[in-house]
Amino acid sequence: MYTLKEYLPIFVGDDLPEKGWDDGMYCLETDASKILRTNLLHGFLSCYAFMLVDKGWMTIHYNGRELTLNPNDLYTYSPCLPVTVTATSDDFHGYCLMADEHAAVDAPVLHDLAHIATLPFVQLREPKQTLPDDAARHIAEKMCEIIHYQHSDHIYKAEVSRMLYAIFLLDLQNIQDQTIARRQLSPRVEEIFIGFLRLLPDNFIEHRDIQFYASRLCISPVYLSRVVRQVSRRTVIDYINHMLLVEACFLLRTSKLSIAQISDRLHFADTPSFSKFFSRMKGLSPRAYREKYVNFVREIGI
Repeated sequence: MYTLKEYLPIFVGDDLPEKGWDDGMYCLETDASKILRTNLLHGFLSCYAFMLVDKGWMTIHYNGRELTLNPNDLYTYSPCLPVTVTATSDDFHGYCLMADEHAAVDAPVLHDLAHIATLPFVQLREPKQTLPDDAARHIAEKMCEIIHYQHSDHIYKAEVSRMLYAIFLLDLQNIQDQTIARRQLSPRVEEIFIGFLRLLPDNFIEHRDIQFYASRLCISPVYLSRVVRQVSRRTVIDYINHMLLVEACFLLRTSKLSIAQISDRLHFADTPSFSKFFSRMKGLSPRAYREKYVNFVREIGI
């Protein structure tokens, strides 16, 4: 998967600041064309993102559902949540803040990034939260302030941006605590599910057994399975398989590794096992997928 540092030059291009900014996080304004372009790389991005709809609407497909986002909706993306943007209005406009998966903020009262990004999905069963008007305006102002410093000639803009990022997360956490007052799931269930998502990106290649994740969370495999299904209506194996598929697609699209080498890197028993898995999950063979992507890139001139 792409790190944020690798992804930004592809997505943002010449709009990147020349120097002095913190490449662990980035904030930008987005429109209909930009947000649809994220589908090229969205699933391959190892970061969290917060996108506030300012004008117009967009629809996304996630977890087998279609969801429409309107002004004041804050959509959150995490590496483990498969999401595709399906349509937008012509006048769509929003603000998006992206932070590297391992980005840390030195704020003792702050929950980790994964918790803030995943909370709407855990408690509201969808990766969005509708903010009150004043809260939406406040969040938009914070994002605009970060954008301003990123592109300024301020000597300490990286340090200022990190401070503003910490304030943004604290403000967002405060809004979540106020607007998600009646939580559907217990703090313990919330903690276990988010802990599982935190473990998954670093371990899914070597560990495909529920026992590993359960033991790391100090619970039984049965209880972990129950929690994951309760929160997401998916299984632990669904999540692991999704991560394997995403990584396989990423390697087929971005590397010159042979299919046998990709199979070995992803710790499949042999190439036929990998091909069977990929075909079952994607509906076409690894070779056909790679050829289709190469032809697609040639047609659109990337």
